[in-house]
Amino acid sequence: MCCQLYKMGLQVVFLNTVFLITLGLLFVQSSDLNAQSTDSIANATKDSLQLLPDSASGGSEGDFKSKVEYSARDSLFFDAVNMVVYLYGNAHVKYEDMQLQADYIAVNLENKTLLASFMTDSSGNKTGIPEFSQAEDKFTAEEIKYNFNTRKGRIRGVYTEQGEGYIFGQTVKKLDDYEFIHNGRYTTCNLPHPHYSINASKLKIINNRKIITGPAYLSIADVPVPLAVPFGYFPNRKGQSSGIIFPAYGESDDLGFFLKNGGYYFGISDYLDLALTGDAYSKGSYSAQSFFRYAWRYHFNGNLVLSMSRIKLSEPELPDYSVNRDFFIRWTHNQDPKARPHSVFTANVNAGSSRYFRNNVSTPDNFLTNTFQSSIAWSKTFPGKPYFLSATANHSQNTQTRDMSITLPQLTFGVNRLYPFKRKVITGKQKWYEKAGVSYQGNFQNVINGKDTSIFKGNWSHRMRNGIQHSIPISTSLQVMRHFTLSPSVNYSEKWYMRTIEKQYDPTTNSIFTDTVNGFKAAREFNAAVSLNTRIYGMFQFTQSRIQAIRHVMTPTLSFSYKPDFSDAFWNSYKTVQTNAEGEEIKYSIYEQSLFGGPSAGKQALIGFTLDNNLEMKMKPARDTSGSVKKVKIFESLSVSGNYNVAADSVRLSVISLAARTSLFDKLSLNATTSFDPYITDSLSRRMNSFEAGVNNRIARLTSANFSAGFNVLNQPQSERSKEGEELISYNVPFSLYFSYNLYYIKPSDYLDKQVTQTINFNGDISLTKNWKITFSSGYDLKQKNWSYTSLSLYRDLHCWEMRFNWVPLGGYTYWNFQVNVKASVLQDLKLTKKKDYYDQ
Repeated sequence: MCCQLYKMGLQVVFLNTVFLITLGLLFVQSSDLNAQSTDSIANATKDSLQLLPDSASGGSEGDFKSKVEYSARDSLFFDAVNMVVYLYGNAHVKYEDMQLQADYIAVNLENKTLLASFMTDSSGNKTGIPEFSQAEDKFTAEEIKYNFNTRKGRIRGVYTEQGEGYIFGQTVKKLDDYEFIHNGRYTTCNLPHPHYSINASKLKIINNRKIITGPAYLSIADVPVPLAVPFGYFPNRKGQSSGIIFPAYGESDDLGFFLKNGGYYFGISDYLDLALTGDAYSKGSYSAQSFFRYAWRYHFNGNLVLSMSRIKLSEPELPDYSVNRDFFIRWTHNQDPKARPHSVFTANVNAGSSRYFRNNVSTPDNFLTNTFQSSIAWSKTFPGKPYFLSATANHSQNTQTRDMSITLPQLTFGVNRLYPFKRKVITGKQKWYEKAGVSYQGNFQNVINGKDTSIFKGNWSHRMRNGIQHSIPISTSLQVMRHFTLSPSVNYSEKWYMRTIEKQYDPTTNSIFTDTVNGFKAAREFNAAVSLNTRIYGMFQFTQSRIQAIRHVMTPTLSFSYKPDFSDAFWNSYKTVQTNAEGEEIKYSIYEQSLFGGPSAGKQALIGFTLDNNLEMKMKPARDTSGSVKKVKIFESLSVSGNYNVAADSVRLSVISLAARTSLFDKLSLNATTSFDPYITDSLSRRMNSFEAGVNNRIARLTSANFSAGFNVLNQPQSERSKEGEELISYNVPFSLYFSYNLYYIKPSDYLDKQVTQTINFNGDISLTKNWKITFSSGYDLKQKNWSYTSLSLYRDLHCWEMRFNWVPLGGYTYWNFQVNVKASVLQDLKLTKKKDYYDQ
């Protein structure tokens, strides 16, 4: 081939100018050896090319504006008479930002045009289909005609990606940033033969802006369906852009025909966007929502959602007629930790009408939630200093009782743990007193409680409770007798109030009334404690057994704490008031209605005891010859605790608590807690100074118990290989299942009936295939004999489509929903939805 090209170059000497001799030699150079070198064509002709608007060929002589680089794998041939270069086999051409790859490319040096197409192999299969790219425009086609100077072309059998979609075109005319397609199809399916498409005889693509079609119809599996539109519009802009949000339509039995989630989207900037949507029903109900998002990279991000609704049910003439006006606010704000490492601001607000999620269709989780909580917090630390400062606003709301509590503000100032006796430069062993640490925290709160419908009505400022609480803990720890840890501590707290109470007896009504006393009061309280603990290890080893050893760890703790009787007159925290005409009196705390309360009554000198046990064993696997040992937990924790009040004149022993926790086979978890009272009670459930052992011949009386068991099964099939190394097919079905059982028992006195609650809950999912998935969740109350909230979901991945069916057959939120939709967001409105909400039952 090199010789042929060389002879061709000699012919050019006689037929053309010396310039063409140089050009022929360059082509010979580009095709030697393995024909993988590149070359350039520059200044081949002198005049500019004027291309006809509807053609990629023709014109007069002209210069290339830039260098043309080319290469070919198989062969390269130059037709010097017609000024055409032919490239065969994995040919490449690059001109400015345009790149083309195909098995056949012909470059016309005179007209500054090229032609690219595929070739066929011996089996008749297409090879080297042309692939074209220019800037961000990329596509494949069966045939491409292109002009270098005008950057215009005509394309046949095109396949190109536009945003989230793909376009197939029979014939395409490319003009700068515009493309005109004849007999085209638009789809979001990425397969060469798509599952569905929107077909139109005419399409116009404005790059990075939009795709417009003439009359179009939908076809699924190449079968046209009776769904057509007079024109089509598909956004193709990268980044944010404003536009209409098309609503979903349907019918509700109670609310009538509806248009839902329609509105307008505002792409304000790269940092902000806003969506305003609404629902409208033919029977008079409506709702509106505002979705505002903001984000500043490496600084903060958040969103604000405002919702309101007016839901009208039934007719005014009927007894079940109602009109519900509701609102809800959600605000989340998160700060990047790197933005201000020593100052953090966060917000998580969830507040609104108690029945908003019952009167408006929402997720099951929202419907079942009966409490809403909000928090807006700012905190600051001081580098190199032990101080910290925070300010928060909190809100809690119960949708069942309609009780609401608002804390505004809550200010906290604190000092981290300091070691005042610690040497700045430690030499030798640390002294015991150097471990003594002290910290401080001051907390101011202002709280108002009430019903959500009336919390700020009337004289609401008088219902506010506020105060300042100071706490100073001092503690240390030291080793004694090598194996014991001694931990003494002292805690001091002081509460400041501007309002206390005073109770007086009214003999005319034989009742007690309470007055509010304004003025500063300080309630002081302190206690001292010391604890001693150690660990005792025991090991029992086996021989000739799978069980190699059993290890037992006991952690006993003995403690003593002291607190004086703050109801004594010395502390000025308690007063007495007459209760009846006979002159009987009782003590009361002047702080009992205060925010943080007051000092507790009764002297305490408690001797506490706790014994915790951990039991494990080491054993060999049943079929393992490697000598590995597996650790098996028998009891993660088995503890008993209680205390004895030396200072009490009677009923000195506390309730005894037992707790156990373990997990078996990494699948079963068991938890149990119980309380036993060694004393008997009277008819008023008051503890009496008589032991159960002496009266009822039992050591103690079970007052409460809680037992829970959780069983988790996870099956993840793994590929197996045969002895020959071939991968075997696994027919195991991936699934997960969680099952739990809960038992609650309470009987504080023999004179009261016991209360027992037993519930069973289970949830899980099953992947029948990689495209089919079933999820479920339910529960059963064994005492009430009814099912709890039950849900069943079916999901099918249809490649470019998806199908889901959600069904809640039981509970207060029964509904079902079936939907088939396109996955891509650009065609999010191409869907079929059928549903029945809970208020349509």
